[in-house]
Amino acid sequence: MVVGAFPIAKLLYLGVRQMSKPVANRIKAGARRSNFFKTYCCMPPAQLYHWIEMRTKMRIMGFKGASIKPLNEEAAAELGAELLGEAVVFLIGGGCMVLEYSRQATNARRKEEELNETIVSLQTQIAELSLTTETLSAQLREVNRLLLSLPAPTKK
Repeated sequence: MVVGAFPIAKLLYLGVRQMSKPVANRIKAGARRSNFFKTYCCMPPAQLYHWIEMRTKMRIMGFKGASIKPLNEEAAAELGAELLGEAVVFLIGGGCMVLEYSRQATNARRKEEELNETIVSLQTQIAELSLTTETLSAQLREVNRLLLSLPAPTKK
């Protein structure tokens, strides 16, 4: 990504990421306080994450058919709040990357359009100069023809 090339852009990117952490912490605190948020937004993703994580660990260790116990409500709420906070940070970082990409694409498109305009302008100038050269060449041939058609001066 271009962020590494420009120190100011890298600094802004880092600033946005740092600002997203307090936002994520506020969302996590709200998730811990609200029963509705805890029940419907935090616990299902946490249970799914726990199930996938434990299933993967069991398969790595060689246990195939072991049943996985769900997390208790408090642990699921805590894990769900953490997952939600990390998702917020990830989404803000991803949004920054998308905005930077679109900004770079717009700049590249603008530069390409300027270059095309310059090329068209230069081609127009070349055509005008070519026409002027042809006109001057025709006038020079006419002057030479008139010079040759004059009678030669006589010596006295």
